[in-house]
Amino acid sequence: MPLLSQAFVQTGAASAASLPAPALFHLPEKVLQFGTGVLLRGLPDFLIDQANRQGIFNGRVVVVKSTDGGDAAAFDRQDNLYTVCVRGVDDGQTISEDVVCASISRVLSAKSQWAQVLQVATSPDLAVVLSNTTEVGIVLDENEDLGATPPRSFPGKLLAVLHARYQAFGGAADKGLVIIPTELIPDNGTKLRGILHELAGRAALGPDFVSWLDKANTICNSLVDRIVPGKPAAAAYATLTQELGYEDELLTMSEVYLLWAIEGDERVRDVLSFQQVHPGVVV
Repeated sequence: MPLLSQAFVQTGAASAASLPAPALFHLPEKVLQFGTGVLLRGLPDFLIDQANRQGIFNGRVVVVKSTDGGDAAAFDRQDNLYTVCVRGVDDGQTISEDVVCASISRVLSAKSQWAQVLQVATSPDLAVVLSNTTEVGIVLDENEDLGATPPRSFPGKLLAVLHARYQAFGGAADKGLVIIPTELIPDNGTKLRGILHELAGRAALGPDFVSWLDKANTICNSLVDRIVPGKPAAAAYATLTQELGYEDELLTMSEVYLLWAIEGDERVRDVLSFQQVHPGVVV
């Protein structure tokens, strides 16, 4: 049984899954995402893939892996492709849909590839930052060092990314980002903004940077709701691989229902054009 890869897709092999067009592999990297978990793969990354297939968002995701858990090598082995298997009932109809998502372009290790993360931060194509670093990810690290490679906390990493971008573009107002934390805590964007301010003050990054942080960037409160169990048990996985015609170490089960509520204005809606592809995304 072949392993899911770009080569598998490009050979035109028969599969029960909806395969991406090879052109999607070459879209620009517009999103920097902190977290590799199944919720991100099964909700925002899935939506971005759906939008790209319709020619709407036309951008891919660079993922930053900050933890030691999980298997980043699986992404490399599969050219960052993975299958979302949607199962459930919608409006009385039984849904069984398998989609090979091509929205992720690279997975970078924060510990060993931090310089490459900062390179992404200075790309003119970059427009969005997503995160899901668990409910303990949006916390103030009293001993944070923004000059470390990498900083220890997620807010520290994000602030280093934003400062690198600020410096690269000379504080240009049109180079700010839309930042959407999806951590399951109340007012996640408001809390993240407060920590960024605190860290910027402690690091003496200066009033001009803080002004750019506030005025050029939009940090949104958001709420996500979708059951994404991830990889199924061995017997169910074996059945699925026979149906799909390939092995997928990152195969992700998901319910049909999804909700992603994002607090934002018209600019946010424009940048997040992928929100057009599903009524469950509310900006």
